[in-house]
Amino acid sequence: MRQIHILWADDEIELLKPHIMFLEAKGYQVTPVNNGNDAITEVSKQKFDIVFLDEQMPGLSGIEVLEAIKTKLPELPVIMITKSEEENIMDKAIGSRINDYLIKPINPNQIILALKKNLDKNDLLTQNTTSKYQKDFSQLGMEIANANSYQDWIEVFQHLVYWEMQLVQSKDHSMNELLLMQKNDANVNFAKFIKKNYLSWFKPNSNNKPLLSPSIIKEKVFPEIQKDSQTLLLVIDNLRYDHWVALRPLLSEYFTIEEDSLYYSILPTTTQYARNALFSGYMPADLEKLYPDLWVDDEDDEMKNLHEEEMLISQLKRLGYTDKIFFDKITSINTGKKNNDRFYKITQHHFSVLVHNFIDILSHARTEMNMIKELANDEAAYRSLTVSWFSHSPLFELLQDLAKKKINVMITTDHGSVNIQNPIKVLGDKNVTTNLRYKQGKALQYNPKEVFEITKPIEARLPQCHISSSYIFATNQDFFAYPNNFNYYANYYKDTFQHGGISLEEMIIPFISLKAI
Repeated sequence: MRQIHILWADDEIELLKPHIMFLEAKGYQVTPVNNGNDAITEVSKQKFDIVFLDEQMPGLSGIEVLEAIKTKLPELPVIMITKSEEENIMDKAIGSRINDYLIKPINPNQIILALKKNLDKNDLLTQNTTSKYQKDFSQLGMEIANANSYQDWIEVFQHLVYWEMQLVQSKDHSMNELLLMQKNDANVNFAKFIKKNYLSWFKPNSNNKPLLSPSIIKEKVFPEIQKDSQTLLLVIDNLRYDHWVALRPLLSEYFTIEEDSLYYSILPTTTQYARNALFSGYMPADLEKLYPDLWVDDEDDEMKNLHEEEMLISQLKRLGYTDKIFFDKITSINTGKKNNDRFYKITQHHFSVLVHNFIDILSHARTEMNMIKELANDEAAYRSLTVSWFSHSPLFELLQDLAKKKINVMITTDHGSVNIQNPIKVLGDKNVTTNLRYKQGKALQYNPKEVFEITKPIEARLPQCHISSSYIFATNQDFFAYPNNFNYYANYYKDTFQHGGISLEEMIIPFISLKAI
């Protein structure tokens, strides 16, 4: 193990010899100096792992030395040691980026704890996280094996995402691989659950079903907009639950999280079906029947999301809400920058709706652009890129401004996405849908054991383009590829993020209610 080298600067360094001897007996190397100038000279001459710095020294003060050290070596940890607990002194020290501070008189245990916190924290975090996950592994496995209700699967998914977020900070990659194995096992079992139960959710008078896309406005949004406070509904296309968990700390500074729950996207988990169901309050078959001018079939070339505002206004009127709303879509960075006008309009309406497509655009760009694929080369990197975008986005600025105006925000999505790995063969005519995770059409040829098939679309409240049309859905990490040029398309789409099918990541999605602080 490499010896840790400490620089200790204190004008009473002679009085600290017992502490220095204690550290050297523990295997640390200590370079003592008794003034700030010598401290700055030493960090220029040799490499240190950490600095103990007295706050009150003749000549250059500890704060001045700290600023000089951080200018040269911003990554070098500095622990400030002070006799004073005055708030303004600590504010200056923290503002100059100290890593920790100790109050005199100090004892050996405090010194060791400070060293471990600042030098060994990553290793300690890894050990602690690994140990906890190992203990929880069997329990999580039992939860996956025994899940037999929609609520069970919500809890399993939350449990998996919790460990996904914890282990990403760990250096023990074997634990990440073990969690990925459990996640795949969960998705296999979740697909079995969906195959067995999904159609029963649409039977008349079915009570044993989760909250689904068509009920979100009625059950979650409408009760909030009946209150006096102004509200924004933000629908972020393709926002996965783990993405929300990663974004949550950024928003918690400006909003109190009133609700953080999960609901189920309908199948297919795509904009055309799930988001239109959300805004209209109808399942797709009912929407097609009641509003044929608004519904666009899979086979049509027209864009599938052109009538969302009309659908939403119609649903709100059915619920008894007739006030004028503000509705807008942000489909690119440029439209995202028009914040001043958008902010003004939101403040002038009791209820506003924004649809933001950036994460979905990022997902598609990752498929088509090698550079984006390299930047988001796994689940953790994909999350990190999403957080980086959001933290520097006009959308985040807009939300901060809305918080200042005490405008509450609800955040949700239409579906998530899953990282696909396994191509499976399917045959169909030229009118079969191109989506990689579901197919809709006539004369489909496939292995029934590899898919979830719906041969009678009306049972799932889905439109039927032809009398013989059916739907098939890929599960877990599978995706559909045609036999022609099979290897090319299999390699091109493998390890991309897609949606439309059955997985925890696509179907179990967040709904969040935020109250401005």
